[in-house]
Amino acid sequence: MTAIEFNYQITNLQVHLKSFALKLTSNDVDSEDLVQETTLKALRFRDKFVDSSNLKAWLFTIMKNTYINDYRKKKRASTFLEEAAVVARMRMGSAADCGSVESTISEKRIIDKINSLPEEYKAPFNLHFEGYKYKEISEMLGIPMGTVKSRIFAARKMLADRLSEYDRN
Repeated sequence: MTAIEFNYQITNLQVHLKSFALKLTSNDVDSEDLVQETTLKALRFRDKFVDSSNLKAWLFTIMKNTYINDYRKKKRASTFLEEAAVVARMRMGSAADCGSVESTISEKRIIDKINSLPEEYKAPFNLHFEGYKYKEISEMLGIPMGTVKSRIFAARKMLADRLSEYDRN
């Protein structure tokens, strides 16, 4: 199958992909993102497709696996966020303060400190925080993996310094 035929068939299957994505995500915006990511992966890995096989099933498999991997990343990121919030609350005071206004303000200040990072550090840090691997971040941002690692390390150091300033105040 030529590249043009392959692209044409994928275009014709977009309605089916959208329907399947909507069943997986139960959200219009997320389903559109999932269809787009699936299409991109299919085009990127066209050479892996065997001509005699079912293209629709192949695309659905890509979509299902992409959805599962994204779910796992979000799960890891939310677990990390919960752990960070617990640590922040422990540093702020006793367990009785866990739901207090003070702890909520503290979390907002931490988020503000993260958002105040320079963009070149904030972008890789946030992606890593969301559960992406160094290689994925490198590809997404178009920078070498070593640069990704050093920027994440530098962002952590900046945050630690800024948060320790907060503790002294």
